[in-house]
Amino acid sequence: MSEYFSLSDCDVIGFDLDHTLCRYHLKETSRLIYESFARYLVDHKGYDKDLLTLSPATWDFCFKGLVLDLEDGNLVKLAHDGTVLRATHGTHDLSTEDLLKHYGPKREWKHFNSLNTSYTRSAKYYFYDNYFDLPGALLCGRVVDMLHKRGNQVTSDFWKDMVAAIDHNYNTSAFREDAGTYFPSVKRNPGRYLQPCSDSVKAWLRRMKNAGKVVLLITSSHSDYCRLVCEHILGKDFEELFDVIITNALKPGFFSLVPHQRPFRTLVNDVEDSEGLPSLDKPGWYSQGNWPHLHELLKTMTGKQDPKVVYFGDSMRSDMFPASSYGKWETVMIVEEMEGEGVPSGSGSGGAQARSSSTEAPAEPREKKGKYEDQGMKTPSAASGQWGSYFVDVPRNTDGEEEGLKLSWCTHSIHTYSTMAIPSVETIADLPLDYKFPRFSPDKPSTTGYYPRPPDSLLKWAQSEPSV
Repeated sequence: MSEYFSLSDCDVIGFDLDHTLCRYHLKETSRLIYESFARYLVDHKGYDKDLLTLSPATWDFCFKGLVLDLEDGNLVKLAHDGTVLRATHGTHDLSTEDLLKHYGPKREWKHFNSLNTSYTRSAKYYFYDNYFDLPGALLCGRVVDMLHKRGNQVTSDFWKDMVAAIDHNYNTSAFREDAGTYFPSVKRNPGRYLQPCSDSVKAWLRRMKNAGKVVLLITSSHSDYCRLVCEHILGKDFEELFDVIITNALKPGFFSLVPHQRPFRTLVNDVEDSEGLPSLDKPGWYSQGNWPHLHELLKTMTGKQDPKVVYFGDSMRSDMFPASSYGKWETVMIVEEMEGEGVPSGSGSGGAQARSSSTEAPAEPREKKGKYEDQGMKTPSAASGQWGSYFVDVPRNTDGEEEGLKLSWCTHSIHTYSTMAIPSVETIADLPLDYKFPRFSPDKPSTTGYYPRPPDSLLKWAQSEPSV
Protein backbone atom coordinates (compact mmCIF):
# COMPACT_ATOMS: atom_id res chain seq x y z
CA MET A 1 0.00 0.00 0.00
CA SER A 2 1.24 3.48 -0.89
CA GLU A 3 2.17 5.76 1.99
CA TYR A 4 0.18 8.51 0.25
CA PHE A 5 -3.48 8.88 -0.60
CA SER A 6 -4.82 10.84 -3.57
CA LEU A 7 -8.38 11.47 -4.73
CA SER A 8 -7.20 11.21 -8.32
CA ASP A 9 -6.45 7.51 -7.74
CA CYS A 10 -10.09 6.86 -6.75
CA ASP A 11 -12.80 5.89 -9.24
CA VAL A 12 -15.65 6.72 -6.85
CA ILE A 13 -15.86 9.50 -4.25
CA GLY A 14 -18.67 9.27 -1.71
CA PHE A 15 -19.88 11.61 1.01
CA ASP A 16 -21.98 11.46 4.12
CA LEU A 17 -24.19 14.56 4.43
CA ASP A 18 -24.69 15.72 8.01
CA HIS A 19 -21.54 17.03 9.71
CA THR A 20 -19.55 16.06 6.61
CA LEU A 21 -20.64 17.97 3.50
CA CYS A 22 -23.02 19.96 5.68
CA ARG A 23 -21.47 21.66 8.66
CA TYR A 24 -23.82 22.79 11.38
CA HIS A 25 -23.69 25.75 13.73
CA LEU A 26 -22.93 23.39 16.60
CA LYS A 27 -23.93 25.63 19.48
CA GLU A 28 -27.35 26.43 18.04
CA THR A 29 -27.95 22.86 16.90
CA SER A 30 -26.83 21.31 20.20
CA ARG A 31 -29.15 23.54 22.19
CA LEU A 32 -32.02 22.61 19.87
CA ILE A 33 -31.32 18.87 20.13
CA TYR A 34 -31.01 19.01 23.90
CA GLU A 35 -34.30 20.89 24.16
CA SER A 36 -35.94 18.43 21.73
CA PHE A 37 -35.02 15.45 23.92
CA ALA A 38 -35.58 17.13 27.27
CA ARG A 39 -38.97 18.55 26.34
CA TYR A 40 -40.17 15.09 25.38
CA LEU A 41 -39.07 13.68 28.76
CA VAL A 42 -40.82 16.51 30.62
CA ASP A 43 -44.02 16.66 28.55
CA HIS A 44 -44.53 12.96 27.85
CA LYS A 45 -42.70 11.08 30.61
CA GLY A 46 -43.18 13.33 33.64
CA TYR A 47 -39.54 14.25 34.24
CA ASP A 48 -38.53 17.30 36.27
CA LYS A 49 -38.88 20.63 34.44
CA ASP A 50 -35.44 21.60 35.75
CA LEU A 51 -34.04 19.50 32.89
CA LEU A 52 -35.09 22.28 30.51
CA THR A 53 -32.88 24.87 32.22
CA LEU A 54 -29.20 24.95 31.31
CA SER A 55 -26.42 27.37 32.17
CA PRO A 56 -23.80 28.01 29.47
CA ALA A 57 -21.14 26.41 31.69
CA THR A 58 -23.11 23.14 31.69
CA TRP A 59 -22.13 22.57 28.06
CA ASP A 60 -18.55 21.82 29.04
CA PHE A 61 -19.87 18.32 29.83
CA CYS A 62 -20.95 17.77 26.22
CA PHE A 63 -18.06 15.79 24.73
CA LYS A 64 -17.86 13.40 21.77
CA GLY A 65 -16.53 9.89 22.27
CA LEU A 66 -18.08 9.08 25.63
CA VAL A 67 -19.71 5.72 26.34
CA LEU A 68 -22.78 5.53 28.55
CA ASP A 69 -22.78 2.37 30.67
CA LEU A 70 -26.48 1.57 30.95
CA GLU A 71 -25.93 -0.82 33.84
CA ASP A 72 -24.73 1.81 36.29
CA GLY A 73 -25.41 5.22 34.73
CA ASN A 74 -21.70 6.04 34.41
CA LEU A 75 -20.28 7.89 31.42
CA VAL A 76 -16.73 6.82 30.59
CA LYS A 77 -13.88 8.11 28.44
CA LEU A 78 -11.77 5.18 27.24
CA ALA A 79 -8.09 4.82 26.44
CA HIS A 80 -6.86 2.94 23.35
CA ASP A 81 -6.46 -0.23 25.45
CA GLY A 82 -9.96 -0.13 26.97
CA THR A 83 -8.97 1.28 30.33
CA VAL A 84 -11.04 4.07 31.84
CA LEU A 85 -9.33 7.45 31.59
CA ARG A 86 -12.13 9.42 33.24
CA ALA A 87 -15.67 8.70 34.30
CA THR A 88 -18.66 10.41 35.82
CA HIS A 89 -21.74 9.17 37.60
CA GLY A 90 -24.39 11.45 36.22
CA THR A 91 -22.48 14.67 35.68
CA HIS A 92 -20.25 14.25 38.74
CA ASP A 93 -16.63 13.14 38.35
CA LEU A 94 -15.51 9.83 39.81
CA SER A 95 -12.31 10.25 41.79
CA THR A 96 -9.25 8.07 41.19
CA GLU A 97 -10.28 6.06 44.25
CA ASP A 98 -13.79 5.64 42.83
CA LEU A 99 -12.38 4.53 39.48
CA LEU A 100 -10.19 1.88 41.10
CA LYS A 101 -13.06 0.71 43.27
CA HIS A 102 -15.46 0.50 40.35
CA TYR A 103 -13.16 -0.77 37.58
CA GLY A 104 -10.41 -2.57 39.49
CA PRO A 105 -6.68 -1.84 39.79
CA LYS A 106 -6.22 -1.85 36.00
CA ARG A 107 -9.32 0.30 35.46
CA GLU A 108 -10.65 -2.04 32.77
CA TRP A 109 -14.10 -1.44 31.28
CA LYS A 110 -15.70 -4.86 30.97
CA HIS A 111 -17.56 -4.28 27.69
CA PHE A 112 -14.57 -2.91 25.78
CA ASN A 113 -13.89 -5.98 23.65
CA SER A 114 -17.47 -6.03 22.39
CA LEU A 115 -17.44 -2.32 21.55
CA ASN A 116 -13.94 -2.32 20.05
CA THR A 117 -14.61 -5.19 17.65
CA SER A 118 -18.09 -4.26 16.43
CA TYR A 119 -18.74 -0.56 17.15
CA THR A 120 -22.41 -1.53 17.46
CA ARG A 121 -24.72 -0.35 20.18
CA SER A 122 -25.87 -2.70 22.90
CA ALA A 123 -28.46 -3.12 25.61
CA LYS A 124 -25.56 -2.53 28.02
CA TYR A 125 -23.94 0.63 26.62
CA TYR A 126 -24.34 3.50 24.15
CA PHE A 127 -21.47 5.12 22.27
CA TYR A 128 -21.83 8.88 21.64
CA ASP A 129 -19.88 9.49 18.46
CA ASN A 130 -21.88 12.08 16.51
CA TYR A 131 -23.30 15.53 17.13
CA PHE A 132 -26.91 14.49 16.47
CA ASP A 133 -27.12 12.42 19.65
CA LEU A 134 -24.29 14.01 21.64
CA PRO A 135 -26.53 16.41 23.65
CA GLY A 136 -28.22 13.25 24.88
CA ALA A 137 -25.07 12.44 26.89
CA LEU A 138 -25.51 15.68 28.83
CA LEU A 139 -29.22 14.99 29.27
CA CYS A 140 -28.54 11.43 30.50
CA GLY A 141 -26.03 12.74 33.02
CA ARG A 142 -28.57 15.23 34.32
CA VAL A 143 -31.31 12.57 34.46
CA VAL A 144 -29.06 10.36 36.60
CA ASP A 145 -28.40 13.35 38.86
CA MET A 146 -32.16 13.95 39.10
CA LEU A 147 -32.90 10.31 39.97
CA HIS A 148 -30.36 10.48 42.81
CA LYS A 149 -31.86 13.73 44.02
CA ARG A 150 -35.26 12.03 44.20
CA GLY A 151 -33.74 9.09 46.04
CA ASN A 152 -34.52 6.72 43.16
CA GLN A 153 -32.29 3.85 42.17
CA VAL A 154 -30.53 4.32 38.83
CA THR A 155 -31.48 1.51 36.45
CA SER A 156 -31.45 1.25 32.68
CA ASP A 157 -35.19 2.02 32.66
CA PHE A 158 -34.45 5.72 32.09
CA TRP A 159 -32.76 4.75 28.84
CA LYS A 160 -36.06 3.49 27.41
CA ASP A 161 -37.41 7.01 27.85
CA MET A 162 -34.32 8.47 26.15
CA VAL A 163 -34.74 6.14 23.17
CA ALA A 164 -38.39 7.23 22.93
CA ALA A 165 -37.27 10.88 22.96
CA ILE A 166 -34.76 10.23 20.15
CA ASP A 167 -37.33 8.36 18.06
CA HIS A 168 -39.99 11.04 18.61
CA ASN A 169 -37.71 13.72 17.17
CA TYR A 170 -35.80 11.82 14.51
CA ASN A 171 -38.07 9.10 13.10
CA THR A 172 -38.52 9.12 9.32
CA SER A 173 -42.05 10.57 9.40
CA ALA A 174 -41.23 13.37 11.87
CA PHE A 175 -40.14 15.82 9.15
CA ARG A 176 -43.27 15.29 7.07
CA GLU A 177 -45.59 15.43 10.09
CA ASP A 178 -43.84 18.35 11.84
CA ALA A 179 -43.51 16.09 14.88
CA GLY A 180 -41.18 16.78 17.77
CA THR A 181 -39.09 19.92 18.16
CA TYR A 182 -36.04 19.37 15.94
CA PHE A 183 -37.37 19.21 12.36
CA PRO A 184 -40.00 21.97 12.71
CA SER A 185 -37.31 24.30 14.06
CA VAL A 186 -34.83 23.59 11.23
CA LYS A 187 -37.59 23.95 8.62
CA ARG A 188 -38.58 27.36 10.02
CA ASN A 189 -35.06 28.74 10.02
CA PRO A 190 -32.47 26.52 8.31
CA GLY A 191 -29.86 29.30 8.25
CA ARG A 192 -29.77 29.31 12.03
CA TYR A 193 -28.48 25.73 12.08
CA LEU A 194 -26.91 24.92 8.68
CA GLN A 195 -23.73 26.39 7.21
CA PRO A 196 -23.81 26.82 3.41
CA CYS A 197 -20.96 25.18 1.53
CA SER A 198 -18.38 27.58 0.15
CA ASP A 199 -17.97 28.15 -3.58
CA SER A 200 -14.69 26.21 -3.22
CA VAL A 201 -16.51 23.07 -2.07
CA LYS A 202 -19.11 23.31 -4.85
CA ALA A 203 -16.38 23.78 -7.46
CA TRP A 204 -14.47 20.84 -5.91
CA LEU A 205 -17.47 18.54 -6.37
CA ARG A 206 -17.83 19.69 -9.99
CA ARG A 207 -14.13 19.07 -10.61
CA MET A 208 -14.60 15.49 -9.46
CA LYS A 209 -17.39 14.89 -11.94
CA ASN A 210 -15.47 16.64 -14.73
CA ALA A 211 -12.52 14.34 -13.98
CA GLY A 212 -14.76 11.33 -14.62
CA LYS A 213 -15.24 10.36 -10.97
CA VAL A 214 -18.50 8.78 -9.84
CA VAL A 215 -19.76 10.99 -7.00
CA LEU A 216 -22.04 9.54 -4.31
CA LEU A 217 -24.09 10.95 -1.47
CA ILE A 218 -24.98 8.33 1.16
CA THR A 219 -26.86 9.58 4.21
CA SER A 220 -29.06 8.06 6.88
CA SER A 221 -31.23 11.18 6.77
CA HIS A 222 -34.58 10.74 5.07
CA SER A 223 -35.05 12.19 1.59
CA ASP A 224 -37.19 15.17 2.66
CA TYR A 225 -34.66 16.39 5.23
CA CYS A 226 -31.77 15.67 2.83
CA ARG A 227 -33.43 17.85 0.19
CA LEU A 228 -33.90 20.75 2.60
CA VAL A 229 -30.28 20.53 3.77
CA CYS A 230 -28.78 20.17 0.29
CA GLU A 231 -30.81 23.01 -1.22
CA HIS A 232 -29.64 25.27 1.60
CA ILE A 233 -25.95 24.35 1.53
CA LEU A 234 -25.43 23.55 -2.18
CA GLY A 235 -28.31 25.22 -4.05
CA LYS A 236 -31.45 24.10 -5.85
CA ASP A 237 -29.38 22.28 -8.49
CA PHE A 238 -27.57 20.08 -5.95
CA GLU A 239 -28.69 16.83 -7.65
CA GLU A 240 -26.45 17.68 -10.61
CA LEU A 241 -23.40 17.30 -8.34
CA PHE A 242 -24.02 13.60 -7.61
CA ASP A 243 -24.40 10.50 -9.76
CA VAL A 244 -26.10 8.49 -7.04
CA ILE A 245 -27.96 9.77 -3.97
CA ILE A 246 -28.92 7.28 -1.24
CA THR A 247 -31.10 8.49 1.64
CA ASN A 248 -32.39 6.65 4.71
CA ALA A 249 -29.35 4.42 4.20
CA LEU A 250 -29.66 3.16 7.79
CA LYS A 251 -25.90 3.02 8.34
CA PRO A 252 -24.04 1.05 9.62
CA GLY A 253 -26.48 -1.65 8.44
CA PHE A 254 -26.02 -0.42 4.87
CA PHE A 255 -22.54 -1.97 5.09
CA SER A 256 -22.83 -4.62 7.78
CA LEU A 257 -26.10 -6.48 7.11
CA VAL A 258 -24.65 -9.01 4.71
CA PRO A 259 -25.97 -11.43 3.51
CA HIS A 260 -29.28 -10.22 5.02
CA GLN A 261 -29.07 -6.79 3.43
CA ARG A 262 -31.95 -4.39 2.92
CA PRO A 263 -32.97 -3.86 -0.70
CA PHE A 264 -32.84 -0.47 -2.39
CA ARG A 265 -36.20 1.27 -2.82
CA THR A 266 -37.34 3.92 -5.24
CA LEU A 267 -38.99 7.12 -4.00
CA VAL A 268 -42.10 8.96 -5.16
CA ASN A 269 -42.70 12.30 -3.47
CA ASP A 270 -40.35 11.23 -0.66
CA VAL A 271 -42.36 8.06 0.00
CA GLU A 272 -40.51 4.76 -0.32
CA ASP A 273 -41.89 2.12 -2.67
CA SER A 274 -43.03 -0.89 -0.66
CA GLU A 275 -41.35 -3.24 -3.14
CA GLY A 276 -37.59 -3.51 -2.84
CA LEU A 277 -35.41 -3.62 -5.95
CA PRO A 278 -33.64 -6.93 -6.69
CA SER A 279 -30.59 -4.98 -7.89
CA LEU A 280 -29.40 -1.47 -8.68
CA ASP A 281 -29.36 -0.97 -12.45
CA LYS A 282 -28.77 2.74 -13.02
CA PRO A 283 -27.72 5.99 -11.31
CA GLY A 284 -30.39 8.01 -9.51
CA TRP A 285 -31.90 8.74 -6.10
CA TYR A 286 -32.71 5.72 -3.94
CA SER A 287 -33.60 4.86 -0.36
CA GLN A 288 -32.18 2.26 2.07
CA GLY A 289 -30.10 -0.35 0.21
CA ASN A 290 -26.74 -2.01 0.76
CA TRP A 291 -23.16 -1.72 -0.40
CA PRO A 292 -22.93 -5.04 -2.34
CA HIS A 293 -25.72 -3.97 -4.73
CA LEU A 294 -24.18 -0.50 -4.96
CA HIS A 295 -20.79 -2.10 -5.70
CA GLU A 296 -22.29 -3.96 -8.69
CA LEU A 297 -23.63 -0.68 -10.09
CA LEU A 298 -20.26 1.02 -9.53
CA LYS A 299 -18.51 -1.76 -11.47
CA THR A 300 -20.82 -1.04 -14.41
CA MET A 301 -20.46 2.74 -14.15
CA THR A 302 -16.66 2.68 -13.92
CA GLY A 303 -16.06 -0.28 -16.23
CA LYS A 304 -13.78 -1.79 -13.57
CA GLN A 305 -14.07 -5.08 -11.73
CA ASP A 306 -12.77 -3.57 -8.51
CA PRO A 307 -13.42 0.19 -8.49
CA LYS A 308 -11.51 2.12 -5.86
CA VAL A 309 -13.91 3.96 -3.54
CA VAL A 310 -13.27 6.62 -0.90
CA TYR A 311 -15.95 7.72 1.56
CA PHE A 312 -15.96 10.91 3.65
CA GLY A 313 -17.83 10.77 6.97
CA ASP A 314 -17.85 11.99 10.55
CA SER A 315 -18.98 8.92 12.49
CA MET A 316 -16.73 6.03 13.46
CA ARG A 317 -19.76 3.81 14.12
CA SER A 318 -21.77 4.62 10.99
CA ASP A 319 -19.11 5.62 8.44
CA MET A 320 -15.46 4.79 9.09
CA PHE A 321 -15.58 1.35 10.72
CA PRO A 322 -18.23 -0.25 8.47
CA ALA A 323 -17.06 1.32 5.18
CA SER A 324 -13.49 0.25 5.91
CA SER A 325 -14.23 -3.17 7.41
CA TYR A 326 -17.07 -4.40 5.18
CA GLY A 327 -16.81 -2.29 2.01
CA LYS A 328 -12.98 -2.23 2.03
CA TRP A 329 -13.29 1.43 1.04
CA GLU A 330 -10.78 4.17 1.72
CA THR A 331 -12.17 6.51 4.37
CA VAL A 332 -11.61 10.17 5.22
CA MET A 333 -12.85 11.15 8.67
CA ILE A 334 -14.11 14.64 9.42
CA VAL A 335 -12.83 15.46 12.91
CA GLU A 336 -14.02 18.92 13.94
CA GLU A 337 -12.20 18.46 17.25
CA MET A 338 -8.97 19.18 15.37
CA GLU A 339 -10.04 22.82 15.08
CA GLY A 340 -10.17 23.22 18.84
CA GLU A 341 -6.52 22.18 19.04
CA GLY A 342 -4.82 24.65 16.76
CA VAL A 343 -5.52 23.06 13.35
CA PRO A 344 -6.60 25.52 10.64
CA SER A 345 -9.99 24.75 9.14
CA GLY A 346 -9.88 27.02 6.10
CA SER A 347 -9.12 25.94 2.56
CA GLY A 348 -5.64 25.46 1.13
CA SER A 349 -2.71 23.53 2.53
CA GLY A 350 -1.49 26.46 4.57
CA GLY A 351 -4.93 27.39 5.78
CA ALA A 352 -4.60 30.88 4.33
CA GLN A 353 -8.31 31.32 4.67
CA ALA A 354 -8.36 29.59 8.03
CA ARG A 355 -10.85 30.79 10.50
CA SER A 356 -10.11 31.31 14.16
CA SER A 357 -9.93 27.97 15.94
CA SER A 358 -11.81 29.42 18.88
CA THR A 359 -15.00 30.11 16.93
CA GLU A 360 -17.33 28.12 14.78
CA ALA A 361 -16.97 28.44 11.05
CA PRO A 362 -18.06 30.57 9.39
CA ALA A 363 -18.45 33.10 12.17
CA GLU A 364 -21.95 34.52 12.55
CA PRO A 365 -22.55 38.28 12.53
CA ARG A 366 -22.49 39.50 16.12
CA GLU A 367 -26.11 40.64 16.02
CA LYS A 368 -27.16 37.09 15.12
CA LYS A 369 -25.26 35.38 17.89
CA GLY A 370 -27.48 33.72 20.46
CA LYS A 371 -27.53 34.97 24.01
CA TYR A 372 -25.40 32.01 25.15
CA GLU A 373 -22.37 32.80 23.02
CA ASP A 374 -21.22 35.85 24.94
CA GLN A 375 -21.80 34.03 28.22
CA GLY A 376 -19.20 31.38 27.42
CA MET A 377 -21.00 28.35 26.04
CA LYS A 378 -18.39 25.87 24.83
CA THR A 379 -18.84 24.52 21.33
CA PRO A 380 -19.20 20.72 21.57
CA SER A 381 -16.16 20.18 19.32
CA ALA A 382 -13.80 22.03 21.69
CA ALA A 383 -11.73 20.40 24.44
CA SER A 384 -13.57 20.08 27.74
CA GLY A 385 -12.51 21.18 31.18
CA GLN A 386 -14.20 18.11 32.65
CA TRP A 387 -13.20 15.54 30.01
CA GLY A 388 -9.96 16.98 28.60
CA SER A 389 -8.81 16.43 25.02
CA TYR A 390 -10.67 14.24 22.55
CA PHE A 391 -7.34 12.78 21.38
CA VAL A 392 -5.25 12.05 24.50
CA ASP A 393 -5.47 12.12 28.28
CA VAL A 394 -3.36 11.90 31.40
CA PRO A 395 -4.68 9.41 33.97
CA ARG A 396 -3.66 9.87 37.58
CA ASN A 397 -2.70 7.31 40.20
CA THR A 398 -4.09 7.14 43.73
CA ASP A 399 -1.53 9.70 44.88
CA GLY A 400 -2.82 12.17 42.30
CA GLU A 401 0.36 11.89 40.22
CA GLU A 402 0.14 11.94 36.43
CA GLU A 403 0.90 8.59 34.78
CA GLY A 404 1.84 9.94 31.33
CA LEU A 405 -0.14 10.76 28.21
CA LYS A 406 -2.30 7.99 26.71
CA LEU A 407 -4.11 7.94 23.39
CA SER A 408 -7.88 7.90 23.65
CA TRP A 409 -9.84 5.03 22.15
CA CYS A 410 -11.37 7.47 19.65
CA THR A 411 -7.90 8.45 18.41
CA HIS A 412 -6.84 4.81 18.14
CA SER A 413 -10.02 4.10 16.13
CA ILE A 414 -9.30 6.98 13.75
CA HIS A 415 -5.78 5.67 13.11
CA THR A 416 -7.09 2.13 12.56
CA TYR A 417 -10.12 2.67 10.32
CA SER A 418 -9.45 5.98 8.54
CA THR A 419 -7.16 6.68 5.61
CA MET A 420 -6.73 10.27 6.80
CA ALA A 421 -8.44 12.86 9.00
CA ILE A 422 -9.35 16.49 8.29
CA PRO A 423 -11.29 19.11 10.26
CA SER A 424 -13.66 19.81 7.33
CA VAL A 425 -13.99 19.21 3.59
CA GLU A 426 -13.28 22.92 3.23
CA THR A 427 -9.71 22.21 4.31
CA ILE A 428 -8.85 20.35 1.11
CA ALA A 429 -11.38 21.75 -1.40
CA ASP A 430 -8.88 24.11 -3.08
CA LEU A 431 -6.21 21.45 -3.50
CA PRO A 432 -5.76 19.61 -6.82
CA LEU A 433 -7.35 16.17 -6.99
CA ASP A 434 -3.91 14.60 -7.44
CA TYR A 435 -2.58 16.11 -4.19
CA LYS A 436 -0.77 13.39 -2.23
CA PHE A 437 -1.80 13.19 1.44
CA PRO A 438 0.24 11.19 3.95
CA ARG A 439 -1.99 8.37 5.15
CA PHE A 440 -2.39 6.62 8.48
CA SER A 441 -0.22 3.52 8.65
CA PRO A 442 0.88 1.16 11.43
CA ASP A 443 4.42 1.68 10.08
CA LYS A 444 4.26 5.45 10.52
CA PRO A 445 4.07 7.73 13.56
CA SER A 446 0.52 8.10 14.87
CA THR A 447 0.61 11.77 13.97
CA THR A 448 0.87 10.91 10.25
CA GLY A 449 -2.50 11.10 8.51
CA TYR A 450 -3.89 14.34 9.94
CA TYR A 451 -4.20 17.17 7.44
CA PRO A 452 -3.12 19.96 7.45
CA ARG A 453 -1.39 18.97 10.70
CA PRO A 454 -1.99 16.95 13.86
CA PRO A 455 -3.87 18.49 16.79
CA ASP A 456 -1.79 20.08 19.54
CA SER A 457 -2.37 17.36 22.12
CA LEU A 458 -1.19 14.63 19.73
CA LEU A 459 1.97 16.57 18.94
CA LYS A 460 2.62 16.80 22.68
CA TRP A 461 1.95 13.07 23.06
CA ALA A 462 4.37 12.29 20.20
CA GLN A 463 7.10 14.30 21.90
CA SER A 464 6.61 12.27 25.07
CA GLU A 465 6.84 8.93 23.28
CA PRO A 466 10.48 7.91 22.63
CA SER A 467 9.43 5.36 19.98
CA VAL A 468 7.38 7.81 17.92
